[in-house]
Amino acid sequence: MADPAKPSGQTREPERDVITTDVPARLDRLPWSRWHWRIVIGLGTVWILDGLEVTIVGNMAGRLAQDGSGISITTAQVTTIAAAVYVAGACSGALFFGWLTDRLGRKRLFMLTLAVYLAATAVTALSWTAWFFFLCRFFTGFGIGGEYAAINSAIDELIPARVRGRVDLVINGSFWVGAAIGAFASIALLDTSLFATAVGWRLAFGIGVVLGLVILLVRRHVPESPRWLFTHGRAEEAEQIVAEAERTVERQTGEPLPPVEEKPIRIRERRPLGFVTIARTVVSRYPRRTALGFALFIGQAFLYNAVTFGYATILTTYFAVPEGDTGYYFAVIAVGNFLGPLLLGHLFDSLGRKPMIAGTYIGSGVLLFATAALFQRGSLSATTLTGCWTVVLFLASAGASSAYLTVSEIFPLETRALCIAFFYAVGTAVGGISGPLLFNGLVSSGEVSDTTLAFCIGAALMTAAGLVEAAIGVKAERRSLESLAAPLSAVRTEA
Repeated sequence: MADPAKPSGQTREPERDVITTDVPARLDRLPWSRWHWRIVIGLGTVWILDGLEVTIVGNMAGRLAQDGSGISITTAQVTTIAAAVYVAGACSGALFFGWLTDRLGRKRLFMLTLAVYLAATAVTALSWTAWFFFLCRFFTGFGIGGEYAAINSAIDELIPARVRGRVDLVINGSFWVGAAIGAFASIALLDTSLFATAVGWRLAFGIGVVLGLVILLVRRHVPESPRWLFTHGRAEEAEQIVAEAERTVERQTGEPLPPVEEKPIRIRERRPLGFVTIARTVVSRYPRRTALGFALFIGQAFLYNAVTFGYATILTTYFAVPEGDTGYYFAVIAVGNFLGPLLLGHLFDSLGRKPMIAGTYIGSGVLLFATAALFQRGSLSATTLTGCWTVVLFLASAGASSAYLTVSEIFPLETRALCIAFFYAVGTAVGGISGPLLFNGLVSSGEVSDTTLAFCIGAALMTAAGLVEAAIGVKAERRSLESLAAPLSAVRTEA
């Protein structure tokens, strides 16, 4: 019988410190409203910043290396060392902030990580030498990496299960909105008739600061995850947030809420878990899901970090595209990348995760093999190569976004942020650091066969990841997070 002193959605058994709550079910049954849009805008827009950062640096590489830029650095250092340092910072930040996110809460960390990003980006504009530029790039990545863990866990715990797939994919795909902004911005900022050689690239980093400040203001109004709160003994706060959300949604939609269909769950509060305990639990309890996460992340990390940091080099090396014009080509690719999750996202909730994830990974791999063959034969121009990559990445972008969706929904709540961080860090360390180094090394050689090999490596990794998904993927569509992986603190009900 419920304690009359407690809200109706939960009861507490003091003698065992057990909470019975229907908070997850109540969140999942909410109809879509402006309340959800506030969460999406406040949290999801950070991917725009990541896309902006990566694209601007890639397109600015040649300008940074020019005499009179105000910084002593070479193009190779920007596209290889700086790219690898940024990714290394992102991996480190993901692990550090992911660990803190599971301990201290989603909201504290998604405010802190954005602040780290803003500070590092602003200071980057003051760089005067290579080592300082590398240091700033590391801490910029450090903040962005922390965002991945804090944001994905918060979004999945607040968005209803029936639309979790499409929302997550579109949010992760918004990286390419930032990439398009960065591409177009670089065109203007590289124009020496508008900005001096030493000024344009510094202003580029200011764009990220301005956007980040706007996001920070919106993010202040995003609530803490009620799911995180009730597993940390703060059930009353969780109830207040959900009750307020219910009242807000009813007021915005003008209709009564549908009934709660899923049964309540029973949770026993427990102390924060250490990294070793979490890793051992995840690997021993979910070995197939662990292998799946690695495959998806390594494949997409290699492909995306390689082409993002190196595509401008391909255009200038093989097709003599002027440095100031590479942004036009990259903008086209960015649009194709965003359209993939936007147009295909709903199918991940209707047709299902396995066929869509496997299909997008394998499909993009096969198309990239075909692109490599055409490039090797000399059948492509800068325009047609960009068209081929746009089609490849239309599929690959939806697949890559689903990697984050997968690892954020198939592991227990108490490990969610750290699992996202762990797979992101390992996958990105393997594919994201080695990708730019290997890809740019092959592309910079000027040999067509070397660039063809780089294309084929990316295609092979994406295809292999798709085959792994087809074999051991999880049917997670329209299912609650708790039904996919019971919280470690869940109390089993005796039959």
